[in-house]
This record gives sequence, C-alpha cells and structure tokens, in this order.
Amino acid sequence: MPYEKSSFEEFGRKLNHEIGEATTRLEQEGEKLITYLNNEVVPAIRGNSSKALRIAAEKLSKLANYMDQHSK
Repeated sequence: MPYEKSSFEEFGRKLNHEIGEATTRLEQEGEKLITYLNNEVVPAIRGNSSKALRIAAEKLSKLANYMDQHSK
C-alpha cells in the first residue's frame, strides 16, 4: 500500500507541475496577444474607421449637394 500512495502522490506532484507550467505559458501568450491587439489591431481599426468616416462624409456632402440642386 505505501507504494501505491507514493505513486499517487508523485503523480499528483507531476500533474501539479505540468498544470503550473501550462498556466504560466498561457499567461505569457495572453499577454503577447493583448500587446499585439493593442499595438497592431486597434490602430488599424481606428485608421480604417476614420477613413470610412471620411468617405461617408464625402458621400453625404455629395448627397446634400444633389438634394439642394434638385429641390429648387
């Protein structure tokens, strides 16, 4: 019986160690992902959003001009 308990305890220690390493790797990869999103994705979205707003503003301006010309 002592052998079985010792084997089970050793298995528990190994499993705990493996889970600890996996958790550390996940935390590191999560930090990398957040950094990537903040440094690359968010600025790209903001840049494209402002471009889309400029295009929309131009189209609305043309529409307003068209409406002014045809309402007279």
